[in-house]
Amino acid sequence: MTTHNHSGRHTAPETGPNNITDTGHIHVGKGLNSSALGIIGSTVISLASTAPLYSLAATLGWVILEVGEQAPVAFLAACIPMVFAALAYQELNREMPDCGTTFVWGTKAFGPVVGWIGGWAVAVSAIMVLANVAEISGKYLWYLVGMNHFAEDRTIVVLTGMAFIALMTVVSTLGVQIGEKMQMALMVIQYAALAAFGVLAFIGATNGTSPSPAAFDWQWFNPAEIESWSGFVAAVLLCLFIYWGWDTSLALNEETKNPRTTPGRAAMLTIAILLVTYVGVSVATMMFAGFGDTGIGLTNEANLDDVFTVLRDLLFGPWGWFLILAMIVSGASSTQTTILPTARGTLSMAVYRALPKQFAQIHKRYHTPWFSTTLMGVAAMVYYGCMSLISEAVLLDSITSMGLAVALYYAITSFACVWYFRDQLFKSFRNFMLQGLLPLLGGIMLTYAFIQSAVDMISVDYSYTVLLGVGGAFVVGVGSLLLGFLLMGWWRLNPKSRAFFRGESLNRNTPVLVPDEY
Repeated sequence: MTTHNHSGRHTAPETGPNNITDTGHIHVGKGLNSSALGIIGSTVISLASTAPLYSLAATLGWVILEVGEQAPVAFLAACIPMVFAALAYQELNREMPDCGTTFVWGTKAFGPVVGWIGGWAVAVSAIMVLANVAEISGKYLWYLVGMNHFAEDRTIVVLTGMAFIALMTVVSTLGVQIGEKMQMALMVIQYAALAAFGVLAFIGATNGTSPSPAAFDWQWFNPAEIESWSGFVAAVLLCLFIYWGWDTSLALNEETKNPRTTPGRAAMLTIAILLVTYVGVSVATMMFAGFGDTGIGLTNEANLDDVFTVLRDLLFGPWGWFLILAMIVSGASSTQTTILPTARGTLSMAVYRALPKQFAQIHKRYHTPWFSTTLMGVAAMVYYGCMSLISEAVLLDSITSMGLAVALYYAITSFACVWYFRDQLFKSFRNFMLQGLLPLLGGIMLTYAFIQSAVDMISVDYSYTVLLGVGGAFVVGVGSLLLGFLLMGWWRLNPKSRAFFRGESLNRNTPVLVPDEY
C-alpha cells in the first residue's frame, strides 16, 4: 500500500526507491528524476520522436501518388484517430501517470496478457523505427561531407548508423535534461529547414521560378474530390504513422512537472504542430513541384522516396547542405527520443515483475534506467545489423511493418480508456466524450488501420521482398508480434513472474508509483 510522509506526498511501495538528491529532485517510485521536464521540453521531445522533416519528405510523394491533389485531406483525416487516441492517453495519464503507459493501462483494464503484449508492441515498434532513423543519419552524414560513395556503401552506412544509435544511447543514459537541451537545439535546426523549405517553395511557385508550378486550389481540401476509396485509405495509412511519436511525452510523465496534466497537453500540442507543419509544407511543395510524372513532378516515381532532396538544389541553391544537415538532425534526434520512452516502458514492466528485475536498475548518478536504455540501444543495433545483413530490401520491409505494432498499442490504449472508466462514463458529458465515445472511435479506427495494413502487406506487390509466399512486410510485422507471445510465455514459466500473471503485482487497485503532485 502507499504511505504518506509529513508533507502529504505519496511515497512509493516497496517496488522502487524513494529519496531526495542534493539538487532537490525527488526520486519517487521507480527512482526517476521528478520535475525534470516542463511543457516545452515535453513537446520538443515528442516532436523530435516523429522526425517531422524526414517523415514528410519520405511520405508526401507516395501520398500524392495515391490521392493526387487531395493529399492535404489525407493528412487531416489521419490526424483524427491520433487525436482520439491522445485523448485516451490524456485521461488514463490523469488517473495513472506511470511511465509504463500502455503496459500499465492495458493490464489494469484487461489483465496481464493484454498489458504485456501492449508493452511488447511499444518496444518492438521502437526497435524497428530506430533502424530507419539510424539509416537516415548514417547515409546523409556522408552526403553532407561530400563523400557520396560512402553514402552508397551499405557497410559504411550501417556502421555509421550504429554509431549514431550508440551515441544517442549514451545521451539517453545521461538524463532527460541533457537530452532536452540537445533536442531544443536540434529542433531549431529541423524546423528552420522545414520553414525555409515551405517559404521558398511558396515563393518559387508564385514568382515564376518553378519549372512546373500548380496554382493553389481550395479543392485540394475537399474530400468529395477523392476518386478512389482504396487509394484514400492507403494514403491515410501512410499519413497515420508519420504522426507516431507524439506519445513520448506520456512515457516521460514521471520526470515531468505536473505529471498528471503536462504530458497529455504536450501530446495534444505536438499533434497540432505536426498537423500544421505537414499540411502547410505539403501544400507549398505541391504548388512548387506540381503533379506531373516527369522532372520534379510529385508523381514522378523517381522522386517518391525523398521529395525534399529532389527539390533541394532548386530551392536552396548553394545552401542545399543545410537541408542535408537538417535531415541528419531529424534522424539523430528521433533516435534519442525513441530510446527514451521504450527504456522507461521496460523499466515499468520490470518494476511490476513482468520482466526480469535487471530492467528496473536505475543509474545511481543520473537516475535513468541505464540497463533498459543500454539494452534497447544494443537490441536496435543488432536488429539493424541483422536486417541489413540479410538485405536492404528486408530492412525496408521491416520498417514498413512497424505500423502494425504502432496501431496495435494505440488501439489497446484507446479501448483500455473506455473499459477502465466504464463505471463513470455516464456521470457527465465530459466523461462520456473524453473517456468513452472519442477513445472508442479512435480504437475502432486504429483497429481498422491494423487490419487493413495487415491485409495490404500480405500482397507480394506491397513489399520489397517475398517471404513464405507472401509479402515480407506481413511476415516481419506479424512475426514480430507473435514473437512477443512466445517471449511472454517463456517469462511466464519463470517463478518470479507469478506475481504479475496472477494479478498481484499490478491490477486495477495497485497504487500509482508517483505522487499526486510535486
